[in-house]
Amino acid sequence: MKISDIQRYDSKKMYESYDNWAEVAQKNYNKDLPKIQFKNIDHIVFAGVGGSGTVGDVISSILSKKNIHTNVVKGYLLPKTVDSNTLIVTTSVSGNSKEILTVLQNAKKSKGKLLAFSSGGNMKKYSVKNKISYYQIPEIHSPRASFSGYVYSILNVLEDVIPVKKRDIKESIDQLVKTKKKISSNNLTNSNPALSLAKWISHFPIIYYPSGLHSAAIRFKNSLQENAKMHVFAEDIIESSHNGIVSWEKRSKIKPILIMGKDDYTKTKERWEVVKEFFNLNKIQYNEIHSLNGNILTKLVNLIYLLDYSSIYRAILSKTDPTPVKAIDFIKSRI
Repeated sequence: MKISDIQRYDSKKMYESYDNWAEVAQKNYNKDLPKIQFKNIDHIVFAGVGGSGTVGDVISSILSKKNIHTNVVKGYLLPKTVDSNTLIVTTSVSGNSKEILTVLQNAKKSKGKLLAFSSGGNMKKYSVKNKISYYQIPEIHSPRASFSGYVYSILNVLEDVIPVKKRDIKESIDQLVKTKKKISSNNLTNSNPALSLAKWISHFPIIYYPSGLHSAAIRFKNSLQENAKMHVFAEDIIESSHNGIVSWEKRSKIKPILIMGKDDYTKTKERWEVVKEFFNLNKIQYNEIHSLNGNILTKLVNLIYLLDYSSIYRAILSKTDPTPVKAIDFIKSRI
Protein backbone atom coordinates (compact mmCIF):
# COMPACT_ATOMS: atom_id res chain seq x y z
CA MET A 1 0.00 0.00 0.00
CA LYS A 2 1.16 3.52 -0.83
CA ILE A 3 0.08 6.85 0.62
CA SER A 4 -1.39 7.64 -2.79
CA ASP A 5 -3.74 4.64 -2.38
CA ILE A 6 -5.01 6.01 0.93
CA GLN A 7 -5.45 9.50 -0.50
CA ARG A 8 -7.31 8.11 -3.49
CA TYR A 9 -10.04 6.36 -1.49
CA ASP A 10 -10.07 8.27 1.82
CA SER A 11 -11.90 11.31 0.46
CA LYS A 12 -12.18 13.15 3.80
CA LYS A 13 -8.68 12.25 5.01
CA MET A 14 -9.76 10.22 8.02
CA TYR A 15 -6.26 8.79 8.24
CA GLU A 16 -4.82 12.24 9.02
CA SER A 17 -7.02 12.59 12.11
CA TYR A 18 -5.80 9.18 13.32
CA ASP A 19 -2.20 10.18 12.76
CA ASN A 20 -2.82 12.92 15.35
CA TRP A 21 -4.57 10.84 18.04
CA ALA A 22 -1.73 11.04 20.57
CA GLU A 23 -1.36 14.81 20.19
CA VAL A 24 -5.12 15.31 20.50
CA ALA A 25 -5.20 13.14 23.63
CA GLN A 26 -2.40 15.15 25.25
CA LYS A 27 -3.96 18.49 24.32
CA ASN A 28 -7.39 17.58 25.70
CA TYR A 29 -6.07 16.10 28.92
CA ASN A 30 -3.97 19.22 29.58
CA LYS A 31 -6.74 21.65 28.61
CA ASP A 32 -7.93 23.98 31.37
CA LEU A 33 -11.41 22.53 31.79
CA PRO A 34 -13.44 23.12 34.98
CA LYS A 35 -13.19 20.07 37.22
CA ILE A 36 -16.34 18.52 38.64
CA GLN A 37 -16.45 18.57 42.44
CA PHE A 38 -19.45 16.29 43.07
CA LYS A 39 -19.11 14.38 46.35
CA ASN A 40 -20.15 10.85 47.34
CA ILE A 41 -20.57 9.60 43.76
CA ASP A 42 -20.92 5.81 43.86
CA HIS A 43 -22.73 5.28 40.56
CA ILE A 44 -21.90 6.66 37.11
CA VAL A 45 -24.11 6.30 34.05
CA PHE A 46 -22.41 6.88 30.70
CA ALA A 47 -24.86 7.56 27.88
CA GLY A 48 -23.75 7.61 24.25
CA VAL A 49 -24.32 5.78 20.98
CA GLY A 50 -22.06 4.97 18.04
CA GLY A 51 -18.58 6.47 18.22
CA SER A 52 -19.65 8.55 21.23
CA GLY A 53 -20.67 5.40 23.07
CA THR A 54 -17.15 3.95 23.07
CA VAL A 55 -16.07 6.55 25.61
CA GLY A 56 -18.52 5.16 28.16
CA ASP A 57 -17.50 1.59 27.38
CA VAL A 58 -13.83 2.36 27.99
CA ILE A 59 -14.26 4.34 31.21
CA SER A 60 -16.71 1.73 32.51
CA SER A 61 -14.06 -0.95 31.88
CA ILE A 62 -11.48 1.13 33.74
CA LEU A 63 -13.80 1.43 36.74
CA SER A 64 -14.88 -2.23 36.71
CA LYS A 65 -12.58 -3.07 39.64
CA LYS A 66 -13.26 0.12 41.60
CA ASN A 67 -15.94 0.92 44.17
CA ILE A 68 -18.00 2.88 41.67
CA HIS A 69 -20.87 1.08 39.97
CA THR A 70 -21.26 1.93 36.27
CA ASN A 71 -23.92 1.57 33.61
CA VAL A 72 -23.54 2.25 29.90
CA VAL A 73 -26.72 3.40 28.18
CA LYS A 74 -26.95 3.06 24.41
CA GLY A 75 -30.59 3.91 24.01
CA TYR A 76 -33.25 6.12 25.54
CA LEU A 77 -33.79 4.97 29.13
CA LEU A 78 -31.87 5.51 32.35
CA PRO A 79 -31.50 2.63 34.83
CA LYS A 80 -33.92 2.65 37.76
CA THR A 81 -30.97 2.77 40.18
CA VAL A 82 -30.26 6.47 39.50
CA ASP A 83 -30.30 8.47 42.74
CA SER A 84 -28.68 11.55 44.31
CA ASN A 85 -25.28 9.79 44.36
CA THR A 86 -25.41 9.09 40.62
CA LEU A 87 -23.45 11.03 38.04
CA ILE A 88 -24.97 10.90 34.55
CA VAL A 89 -22.45 11.64 31.78
CA THR A 90 -24.08 12.20 28.39
CA THR A 91 -21.89 12.26 25.28
CA SER A 92 -22.85 13.03 21.70
CA VAL A 93 -20.01 14.28 19.53
CA SER A 94 -22.44 15.69 16.98
CA GLY A 95 -24.70 17.02 19.72
CA ASN A 96 -27.74 15.79 17.85
CA SER A 97 -28.17 12.12 18.74
CA LYS A 98 -31.87 11.71 19.44
CA GLU A 99 -31.29 8.89 21.90
CA ILE A 100 -28.88 10.89 24.08
CA LEU A 101 -30.98 14.03 23.95
CA THR A 102 -33.83 11.90 25.31
CA VAL A 103 -31.57 10.54 28.07
CA LEU A 104 -30.51 14.10 28.94
CA GLN A 105 -34.12 15.25 29.16
CA ASN A 106 -35.04 12.28 31.37
CA ALA A 107 -31.95 12.80 33.48
CA LYS A 108 -33.00 16.39 34.13
CA LYS A 109 -36.09 14.99 35.89
CA SER A 110 -34.06 12.54 38.00
CA LYS A 111 -32.16 13.07 41.24
CA GLY A 112 -28.84 12.43 39.49
CA LYS A 113 -26.11 14.95 38.79
CA LEU A 114 -25.62 15.77 35.09
CA LEU A 115 -22.78 16.41 32.68
CA ALA A 116 -23.02 16.88 28.92
CA PHE A 117 -20.27 16.69 26.30
CA SER A 118 -20.69 17.52 22.61
CA SER A 119 -19.26 19.66 19.82
CA GLY A 120 -22.39 21.83 19.89
CA GLY A 121 -25.77 21.06 18.34
CA ASN A 122 -29.05 20.52 20.17
CA MET A 123 -27.31 19.10 23.22
CA LYS A 124 -25.52 22.41 23.77
CA LYS A 125 -28.75 24.37 23.34
CA TYR A 126 -30.66 22.17 25.79
CA SER A 127 -27.83 22.17 28.36
CA VAL A 128 -27.36 25.93 28.32
CA LYS A 129 -31.13 26.54 28.53
CA ASN A 130 -31.51 24.15 31.47
CA LYS A 131 -28.27 25.14 33.26
CA ILE A 132 -26.69 21.71 32.90
CA SER A 133 -22.89 21.49 33.25
CA TYR A 134 -21.80 21.45 29.63
CA TYR A 135 -18.46 20.99 27.87
CA GLN A 136 -17.95 21.76 24.20
CA ILE A 137 -15.25 19.49 22.76
CA PRO A 138 -14.39 19.86 19.07
CA GLU A 139 -15.34 17.13 16.63
CA ILE A 140 -12.35 15.96 14.63
CA HIS A 141 -13.45 14.52 11.31
CA SER A 142 -16.25 12.31 12.70
CA PRO A 143 -17.56 10.99 16.02
CA ARG A 144 -15.52 7.79 15.77
CA ALA A 145 -12.32 9.65 14.88
CA SER A 146 -12.88 12.05 17.80
CA PHE A 147 -12.49 9.27 20.38
CA SER A 148 -9.12 10.27 21.84
CA GLY A 149 -10.15 13.90 22.29
CA TYR A 150 -13.34 12.97 24.10
CA VAL A 151 -12.04 10.21 26.36
CA TYR A 152 -9.17 12.37 27.62
CA SER A 153 -11.39 15.44 28.01
CA ILE A 154 -13.77 13.42 30.19
CA LEU A 155 -10.88 12.00 32.22
CA ASN A 156 -9.70 15.58 32.66
CA VAL A 157 -13.09 16.85 33.86
CA LEU A 158 -13.76 13.85 36.12
CA GLU A 159 -10.28 13.86 37.67
CA ASP A 160 -11.62 14.42 41.21
CA VAL A 161 -14.49 11.95 40.85
CA ILE A 162 -13.06 8.78 39.35
CA PRO A 163 -10.01 6.94 40.77
CA VAL A 164 -7.74 6.97 37.72
CA LYS A 165 -4.13 7.82 38.53
CA LYS A 166 -2.38 10.60 36.62
CA ARG A 167 0.60 8.35 35.99
CA ASP A 168 -1.69 5.81 34.32
CA ILE A 169 -3.09 8.50 32.05
CA LYS A 170 0.42 9.72 31.22
CA GLU A 171 1.51 6.15 30.48
CA SER A 172 -1.42 5.65 28.11
CA ILE A 173 -0.60 8.81 26.15
CA ASP A 174 3.12 8.01 26.01
CA GLN A 175 2.22 4.60 24.57
CA LEU A 176 -0.09 6.22 22.00
CA VAL A 177 2.95 8.13 20.73
CA LYS A 178 4.87 4.86 20.38
CA THR A 179 1.92 3.07 18.77
CA LYS A 180 1.57 5.90 16.25
CA LYS A 181 5.11 5.30 14.99
CA LYS A 182 4.23 1.68 14.26
CA ILE A 183 0.77 2.02 12.69
CA SER A 184 0.43 5.48 11.13
CA SER A 185 0.44 6.39 7.45
CA ASN A 186 4.14 7.21 7.80
CA ASN A 187 4.92 3.49 8.10
CA LEU A 188 3.23 1.64 5.25
CA THR A 189 5.61 -1.32 5.48
CA ASN A 190 5.32 -4.94 6.55
CA SER A 191 6.29 -3.86 10.08
CA ASN A 192 2.96 -2.05 10.50
CA PRO A 193 0.74 -4.38 12.61
CA ALA A 194 -2.48 -2.52 11.74
CA LEU A 195 -1.78 -2.85 8.03
CA SER A 196 -0.80 -6.52 8.40
CA LEU A 197 -4.07 -7.27 10.18
CA ALA A 198 -6.03 -5.39 7.49
CA LYS A 199 -4.42 -7.52 4.78
CA TRP A 200 -5.32 -10.69 6.69
CA ILE A 201 -8.98 -9.80 7.20
CA SER A 202 -11.40 -11.04 4.56
CA HIS A 203 -14.94 -12.37 4.17
CA PHE A 204 -16.61 -12.30 7.63
CA PRO A 205 -14.36 -11.69 10.66
CA ILE A 206 -15.43 -12.87 14.09
CA ILE A 207 -13.77 -11.18 17.04
CA TYR A 208 -13.24 -13.16 20.25
CA TYR A 209 -12.40 -11.23 23.41
CA PRO A 210 -12.09 -11.56 27.21
CA SER A 211 -14.52 -9.54 29.34
CA GLY A 212 -11.88 -6.98 30.35
CA LEU A 213 -11.25 -6.02 26.71
CA HIS A 214 -14.92 -5.96 25.72
CA SER A 215 -14.85 -2.23 24.86
CA ALA A 216 -11.91 -2.58 22.46
CA ALA A 217 -13.43 -5.61 20.71
CA ILE A 218 -16.87 -4.05 20.25
CA ARG A 219 -15.25 -0.85 19.02
CA PHE A 220 -13.28 -2.90 16.46
CA LYS A 221 -16.48 -4.53 15.26
CA ASN A 222 -18.14 -1.13 14.94
CA SER A 223 -15.17 0.40 13.11
CA LEU A 224 -14.95 -2.42 10.58
CA GLN A 225 -18.67 -2.05 9.96
CA GLU A 226 -18.54 1.75 9.55
CA ASN A 227 -15.21 2.15 7.80
CA ALA A 228 -14.84 -1.03 5.72
CA LYS A 229 -18.61 -1.64 5.37
CA MET A 230 -18.21 -5.29 6.40
CA HIS A 231 -20.38 -7.77 8.25
CA VAL A 232 -18.56 -8.53 11.52
CA PHE A 233 -19.33 -10.65 14.59
CA ALA A 234 -18.00 -10.35 18.15
CA GLU A 235 -18.27 -12.84 21.02
CA ASP A 236 -16.97 -13.18 24.57
CA ILE A 237 -14.52 -16.09 24.49
CA ILE A 238 -15.89 -17.74 27.66
CA GLU A 239 -19.54 -17.53 26.63
CA SER A 240 -18.74 -18.62 23.09
CA SER A 241 -17.07 -21.75 24.46
CA HIS A 242 -20.55 -22.85 25.54
CA ASN A 243 -22.34 -22.20 22.25
CA GLY A 244 -20.67 -20.34 19.37
CA ILE A 245 -17.70 -22.69 19.16
CA VAL A 246 -20.01 -25.41 17.82
CA SER A 247 -20.52 -23.49 14.57
CA TRP A 248 -16.88 -24.25 13.69
CA GLU A 249 -17.80 -27.91 13.24
CA LYS A 250 -18.82 -26.81 9.73
CA ARG A 251 -16.39 -25.23 7.31
CA SER A 252 -16.94 -21.56 6.55
CA LYS A 253 -15.22 -18.41 5.27
CA ILE A 254 -15.48 -16.72 8.65
CA LYS A 255 -12.08 -15.75 10.07
CA PRO A 256 -11.46 -15.62 13.83
CA ILE A 257 -9.50 -12.80 15.43
CA LEU A 258 -8.44 -13.31 19.05
CA ILE A 259 -8.11 -10.12 21.12
CA MET A 260 -5.95 -11.20 24.04
CA GLY A 261 -4.81 -9.34 27.16
CA LYS A 262 -1.27 -9.54 28.47
CA ASP A 263 -2.61 -10.27 31.94
CA ASP A 264 -5.91 -12.00 31.26
CA TYR A 265 -7.35 -13.98 34.18
CA THR A 266 -5.60 -17.34 34.61
CA LYS A 267 -8.65 -19.37 33.62
CA THR A 268 -9.15 -17.14 30.56
CA LYS A 269 -5.57 -17.82 29.47
CA GLU A 270 -6.27 -21.54 29.78
CA ARG A 271 -9.38 -21.11 27.64
CA TRP A 272 -7.42 -19.32 24.92
CA GLU A 273 -5.03 -22.25 24.72
CA VAL A 274 -7.86 -24.78 24.46
CA VAL A 275 -9.65 -22.78 21.76
CA LYS A 276 -6.42 -22.38 19.77
CA GLU A 277 -5.83 -26.13 20.08
CA PHE A 278 -9.31 -26.73 18.68
CA PHE A 279 -8.67 -24.34 15.78
CA ASN A 280 -5.31 -25.94 15.01
CA LEU A 281 -6.75 -29.47 15.05
CA ASN A 282 -9.47 -28.36 12.64
CA LYS A 283 -7.07 -26.36 10.43
CA ILE A 284 -8.89 -23.09 11.09
CA GLN A 285 -6.64 -20.08 10.52
CA TYR A 286 -6.84 -17.39 13.16
CA ASN A 287 -5.07 -14.14 14.04
CA GLU A 288 -3.92 -13.14 17.52
CA ILE A 289 -3.84 -9.50 18.64
CA HIS A 290 -2.25 -8.86 22.03
CA SER A 291 -2.70 -5.85 24.26
CA LEU A 292 0.28 -3.92 25.52
CA ASN A 293 1.62 -4.28 29.04
CA GLY A 294 0.49 -1.56 31.40
CA ASN A 295 -2.65 -0.30 33.10
CA ILE A 296 -6.13 -0.96 31.71
CA LEU A 297 -6.43 2.52 30.14
CA THR A 298 -3.16 1.98 28.29
CA LYS A 299 -4.30 -1.42 27.07
CA LEU A 300 -7.69 -0.23 25.84
CA VAL A 301 -6.85 3.03 24.11
CA ASN A 302 -3.83 1.55 22.35
CA LEU A 303 -5.78 -1.51 21.23
CA ILE A 304 -8.53 0.74 19.92
CA TYR A 305 -5.95 2.89 18.12
CA LEU A 306 -4.38 -0.10 16.38
CA LEU A 307 -7.69 -1.78 15.54
CA ASP A 308 -9.37 1.42 14.32
CA TYR A 309 -6.46 2.14 12.01
CA SER A 310 -6.62 -1.42 10.74
CA SER A 311 -10.28 -0.84 9.80
CA ILE A 312 -9.23 2.20 7.75
CA TYR A 313 -6.53 0.18 5.97
CA ARG A 314 -9.08 -2.60 5.35
CA ALA A 315 -11.38 -0.04 3.73
CA ILE A 316 -8.60 1.22 1.46
CA LEU A 317 -7.59 -2.31 0.47
CA SER A 318 -11.19 -2.98 -0.58
CA LYS A 319 -11.31 0.36 -2.45
CA THR A 320 -13.88 1.73 -0.02
CA ASP A 321 -14.15 5.27 1.30
CA PRO A 322 -14.15 4.92 5.12
CA THR A 323 -16.00 8.15 5.85
CA PRO A 324 -19.55 7.94 4.35
CA VAL A 325 -22.14 6.04 6.39
CA LYS A 326 -25.18 6.24 4.13
CA ALA A 327 -27.15 3.56 5.99
CA ILE A 328 -26.77 5.44 9.28
CA ASP A 329 -27.81 8.67 7.56
CA PHE A 330 -30.92 6.88 6.27
CA ILE A 331 -31.86 5.66 9.76
CA LYS A 332 -31.32 9.11 11.29
CA SER A 333 -33.50 10.70 8.61
CA ARG A 334 -36.41 8.51 9.72
CA ILE A 335 -36.25 9.05 13.49
